[in-house]
Amino acid sequence: MRVATHQRRSRRTISGIVIALLALIVPLLGAAPASAAPRLDRIDWVTDRFAIVHVYSPSMNTVIANEVFLPANRGAASPSVYLLPGVDGGQEANSWFRSTNLENFFANKHVKVVSPIGGRYSLYTDWQTDDPILGRNKWITYLSHELPAVIDATFPSTGRNAVGGLSLSGAAALDLGIQAPGRFQAVASYSGCPRVSSPESVATYAAVVAFGGGNVFNAFGPPTAPGWYEHDPSLNAERLRGKAIYLAAASGIPGDRDFSTGLNPGLQALGAGVIEGATGACTAAFANQLGQMGIPHTYTRQDTGAHTWGLFEHQMRDSWRVLGPAIGA
Repeated sequence: MRVATHQRRSRRTISGIVIALLALIVPLLGAAPASAAPRLDRIDWVTDRFAIVHVYSPSMNTVIANEVFLPANRGAASPSVYLLPGVDGGQEANSWFRSTNLENFFANKHVKVVSPIGGRYSLYTDWQTDDPILGRNKWITYLSHELPAVIDATFPSTGRNAVGGLSLSGAAALDLGIQAPGRFQAVASYSGCPRVSSPESVATYAAVVAFGGGNVFNAFGPPTAPGWYEHDPSLNAERLRGKAIYLAAASGIPGDRDFSTGLNPGLQALGAGVIEGATGACTAAFANQLGQMGIPHTYTRQDTGAHTWGLFEHQMRDSWRVLGPAIGA
């Protein structure tokens, strides 16, 4: 009897050890190895200067496509400007290079233009918790460390960088300058709202991310949690001091630039116009704050313009007078 009891105890002990090991190992199967490094996966050349560069992100354990436009002299070291897409992550044919004529604008400029394709409804931040629908999002890590490391290793680089974002990614671009101060020397927000933690912004973020199937509280935590304040450029503006800063927004009254996008003028006035009016007020408040703090910046308000790619492209082109000299382009 004692032998049988001992055997049963041994089997229970072994089973317990196996279960414990599985509990440790299974979660690791979907994660990247701790020693993994970002790497170039492949390059799909579209033209001799435009390519889709696929980069493996160990923080998100996936390969991410990036639109890259290179200078004419590809053999000479050049700085880089990183442009963040809108809320759809450029995945719905709304990327910078598919929605604007930036190839023409940058044709004679000695700079690499890099824009990720991915990150729908991610707000281009590092989420605190993986989302059941949107998955793992570690975009600050990717954009400030992983992607630049691969770009600089693949193409001759000076190591100087600027970052810009439109609409909801405008605040993300400013936050990247705050969270990765050594990486970006210049930042730009095109019709964005830097007041991330304000009640109206929290409500907007929650609604937009929910529309994409996600839960924004997995990103920053519940309302009033520290994460909202840590990633609010208006509360961390002092950490932008010393960088070249460009801010732009318009009145919300549709203009010629908006009509060039082919959208219905009525829809622009009702939708894109209202959104631009709100981001315009938010941007103006942030510019005023920077002025009161004595932080140098460039703020431009367009008399006409709705929340459209026509306006974003105009703002990007105008921002080059600030971004270009800051990174030596």
